[in-house]
Amino acid sequence: MGCLPTKHVRDSPRSLGVHEAVAVSAESSFTVSEVEALYDLFRKISNSVIKDGLIHKEEFHVALFRSKSKKKQNLFGDRVFDLFDQKGNGVIEFGEFIRSLSVFHPDTPEEQKAAFAFRLYDLRQTGFIERHELKEMVLALLDESNLDITSDAVEMIVDTTFDQADVNRDGRIDQEEWNVFTKDNPYVLRNMSLPYLKDITMIFPSFVIHSEVSEADMFV
Repeated sequence: MGCLPTKHVRDSPRSLGVHEAVAVSAESSFTVSEVEALYDLFRKISNSVIKDGLIHKEEFHVALFRSKSKKKQNLFGDRVFDLFDQKGNGVIEFGEFIRSLSVFHPDTPEEQKAAFAFRLYDLRQTGFIERHELKEMVLALLDESNLDITSDAVEMIVDTTFDQADVNRDGRIDQEEWNVFTKDNPYVLRNMSLPYLKDITMIFPSFVIHSEVSEADMFV
């Protein structure tokens, strides 16, 4: 459970049958009943703007970030959408939704959470987190949280992270360095676990990806 499969089941079924629910469950940290509950949620999100059973970026922003403004760029939201969109075809299908959301399940191994977070910060998809990429994401997270801190404080967050994570001092953080950093600093992944996902069949919250921990806390 919790491991990404080598072969995916059919995505975005019009109706979720027992076999589909079992197959999707096997690809994630969710039980079959949780997959069924999440399918109802997926249908609501995927038909909220464009009624095609697929989650488009606008629907994703509105549902997960309560962002209805088309003028305001949301780097954090865009990055999360891109990672959920595993096929890279501009929409999120049901299988992608479950597999990606599974990363945030409390029972998912920390290694998978760290890998997702690494990809989140690797904006240019080079296999490294550059200093300017980390700064961009920190600013985006602060903006999403409506937190206003000084530029000096932002620089301090970036400098502190690189001082600890960039072990070989080459000015960038690779996946191995990131894995060690997150193990030594588990608070970095606190936002990667959403406790209510363990009770999805009992609690059907307004679906917002942020946990109660502020994004800024990831680096302080």
